[in-house]
Amino acid sequence: MTRNLTEPARQTPVRGEYDVVVLGGGPAGIAAAVAAARAGRKTLLVERYGFLGGMGTAAGVTNFCGLHANVHGEIRQVVHGVADDLLQRIDALGGLNTPHALFGKTVAQAYDTAAYKIAADDLMLSAAVEVLFHALAAGVVMDGERRVQALLLETKSGRCAVLARAFIDASGDGDLAAWAGAPYALGDGHGNMLYPSTMFRVNGVDPQRAGKAWEAIPKLMAQAESEGRYRFPRKGAIVRPQKSGIEWRVNLTQLANAQGNAMNGVDATELSEAEVLGRRQIASVAGFLREVPGFEQSYISDIAPQVGIRETRRVHGLYELTESDVLDCASFDDTVGVNGWPLELHLKGDVEFRWPKIPESRGFNQLPYRMTVPQGLDNVWVAGRCASMSHEAQSAARVTGACFVMGQAVGAAADLALKSGLVNAEVDVPTLQRALEDNGAYLGRRW
Repeated sequence: MTRNLTEPARQTPVRGEYDVVVLGGGPAGIAAAVAAARAGRKTLLVERYGFLGGMGTAAGVTNFCGLHANVHGEIRQVVHGVADDLLQRIDALGGLNTPHALFGKTVAQAYDTAAYKIAADDLMLSAAVEVLFHALAAGVVMDGERRVQALLLETKSGRCAVLARAFIDASGDGDLAAWAGAPYALGDGHGNMLYPSTMFRVNGVDPQRAGKAWEAIPKLMAQAESEGRYRFPRKGAIVRPQKSGIEWRVNLTQLANAQGNAMNGVDATELSEAEVLGRRQIASVAGFLREVPGFEQSYISDIAPQVGIRETRRVHGLYELTESDVLDCASFDDTVGVNGWPLELHLKGDVEFRWPKIPESRGFNQLPYRMTVPQGLDNVWVAGRCASMSHEAQSAARVTGACFVMGQAVGAAADLALKSGLVNAEVDVPTLQRALEDNGAYLGRRW
C-alpha cells in the first residue's frame, strides 16, 4: 500500500506574469517561444536543464530528422521559418553538416551539440524571450476546469509559480496538459511504447579507414553475435560521422525493463534504471566498435546527459494524426506545416521504417492545427512528441522537423487567441496560416 504524507499549506511566491509560458526547450518549445515573442507577447520559456535543444542536446541526438522530404523523387527542405533561423546560427558557428543520405530515400542533417546550444541562446536573445533554466515543472493551478492559471516550478531559488494567459506544453511528456486534466494515452494502449536509447559519441576515428562504416557494421555485428562474442540490444545500428570525421555518433542501445517492455520515461524508477542500463550497453558497444576498421583507437568522448525518450504521453486533441495520414501523405484544410519523416518504430530488438510511396508520392503529410489543441482545455496548446497522434504516427511526427512546425504554429496561435479574446479551438485558421507563411513557414500547399 502506498503511504501518503500530508504537506502543510504554503504560500507560493509568484515569480512573474506573462502572456505566454512555454514548458520545454526542445525544438517545439524553441519555435513556440520565438513565434510568440516575435508577435509581441511577453514570453517565458521554462527549461529543466541549463541549455536548450531538448532531446537534440540533452539526449545527444546530434541529428536533425524531418527537415527534408522526398518530393516525387527530389529531396527538398520542407521545414522553414524559425527552423531556418536556428540552422543559420548553427552553421555560422561551423557546427552544421551538409545533409547526408539515408536509405536512398531521404536525408538527415547532423550538427554539433555545443553549436546548437549557443545558437539557441542567441535566437532567444534576438527574439526577447525570457528563459528560465534549471526549473523543473511540478504542477499547475487551475482557474476553473478548462483554464490553467499558473505553472508551479521547483528551482534553486525554491518553489515558485508563473502566471500566464496562454500555456504551451512542449515538455515532450505532456506534463502540463496531463496535470491540467487533458486526456492522454501512454504508448499503444497496451503499455507498449517506442523503446528509448542512450546516445553516445566516439572520437579518435580514422575517417579514411572507416569510410562508409555504417554499411559494414551490421554485417560485423551479425558475425560477432554468431561467434558468441557480443550480444547486441537491437539491430538497426546507426553509426555516422559528425562534422569532424574523427568523431562519430552512435545509436545502438535499446532500454527495456525487467518485463522486456520499453522503459517508461514518466516513471521515476524506470527512468533511473534506464540511465544505468544505457551506460552498461554503451560500454559493450564501444568495445565492439574498436574491432571495426578505422575505429581501433576510438574512445567514448561523450555520453548523453539523459536517456533519449521517444514516446510517453500523447495528449488527445481535437484530431489525432494516424498512421495512414503519414503513409498516404494526407492533406488538411487546417494545415500548419508538414512532416516528411516516415514511421520509425523502435520495436523490441529492432527498428522498423515504413515509408510513403517514394518517389511516386509527394513524400510528406500536412499537420493539422487541431492536433495541437488538447481536449477539455481552453488556454493550453501541445506541440512536439506529446501532441495528438496515434502510437504509429507519433513515431514519424515526433522528430525535429515536425516539432519545429508544431511549435511555431502554436506560438502564433497563442498570439492570435490573446489578440481576439478567443479560446484555442476558436483561432481563425486562415489568419493563422497567413501569419505562419508571412514568417517563412511552409504549409505544404504547393508542389
